[in-house]
Order: sequence, then C-alpha cells, then structure tokens
Amino acid sequence: MNRREKKMEKAPLLEEVEKSDESKQRTEKESEENEEKTREGLVQKALNQSLASTAHLANLLPTGTVLAFQILCPIFSNSGHCDQVSAFMTECLLVLCALSCFFISFTDSFQGSDGKLHYGLATPKGLWTFENLSEAIPDAGRYQVRILDFVHAFLSVLVFAAIALLNDNVVKCLYPAPDYQTKEVLDVLPVGIGVFCSLLFVVFPTTRHGIGYPVSSHH
Repeated sequence: MNRREKKMEKAPLLEEVEKSDESKQRTEKESEENEEKTREGLVQKALNQSLASTAHLANLLPTGTVLAFQILCPIFSNSGHCDQVSAFMTECLLVLCALSCFFISFTDSFQGSDGKLHYGLATPKGLWTFENLSEAIPDAGRYQVRILDFVHAFLSVLVFAAIALLNDNVVKCLYPAPDYQTKEVLDVLPVGIGVFCSLLFVVFPTTRHGIGYPVSSHH
C-alpha cells in the first residue's frame, strides 16, 4: 500500500473526527445558550412577579415627589436619549427627589381645633409647625423625632432608588449600553430592594402622616 492510498484511508477518519468536534462544539454552544436563556427567563419571571409589589411600595413615598419624578423624568432625560447636559439634569432630579423623600419622612400632621390639617417637622422637642398657630399642639410629645424616623427615611430613599431603576428613561439615560452583568444587576437590584424594604416596613411600621402621605381618621 503506497502513501497515496494511506492518505485516502486517513481522510475519511479525519473528516469524521472534525465533524465530531464540530458537533460537540455546536452542542456545547447550544447548551450554553439554553442555560443563558433559562437564567434570563428566571430573572425576568422573578422581576415580573415582583414588579407589582415594588410598584406598590410607591404608596410609601410622598405622592408629590413621585408625581414630580414621573412628570419631569421624561423631559430631563429626553425620553432616555441623553447627552451630557440631560444626563446631569437627570442625576440632579434623582438626587433632589431622594432628598425630598428623606426630608418628608420627618414631617407629620395633626388636626387643629379649626378642623383643618396642619403640617410640621418632627424635632427632638416635638412638632415644629410651618405656620404660626395660636393653639397648642395636642399631645406634642408623640411627635418627637425618633430613631425609627431615620430608618423610614433611609428606606424611603431605597424605595425611590428601586422605582428609578425600574424607569426605562433613567436606565437608558445613565446606562445606554450596559454589559450583561450590569443589565443583570439592574434587573435584580430593584427586586431585592423591594423585598428588603417590604419586610422592614412591615416589621417597623410608621405612625407619621407627613406631607404627601394619606391621613388616618385619628389625625
């Protein structure tokens, strides 16, 4: 058997080996793609299931702040198509809304003898009203600032951050071309914040009814 015949015999074997390698690589690639799709599907499913509860957390924020954010965000962010100026304006809007959520967590209200609702700021000495009242504040001691107020203020900022991360305009503006890991964090982080804050708000409920919050009957 000459060399030419030997090469002809080896050729089919090499083709089979190459086909086997290609098939193996194709199978591994398809498996990786399926795993990635499955992982993305689980993340999206968890996100969809938690969107309702996370959106419900918006009720824990002052309605004026949330409304201002929803109205101004598309304008400041140019509907997600940001340049340097609009990106800066969007960041400023986020900071101001977060500070508003923090500050308003220390406000409270009471019903005066005139039947009107009066608002004020909780201080270590009691409630400091935003208007000059001739009458004394009833049960002023219950309006004193507490450590729990700082907890609620911090949680309110976290809730607002979750709502901002769920806003397409904010994400497209601040993260126009996120990589896979960044996108995964942006999808999962609001869900984690929502669950975390939900538990803490249940464990440590607030009794304050500040600016932009619903007022109970005893107020």
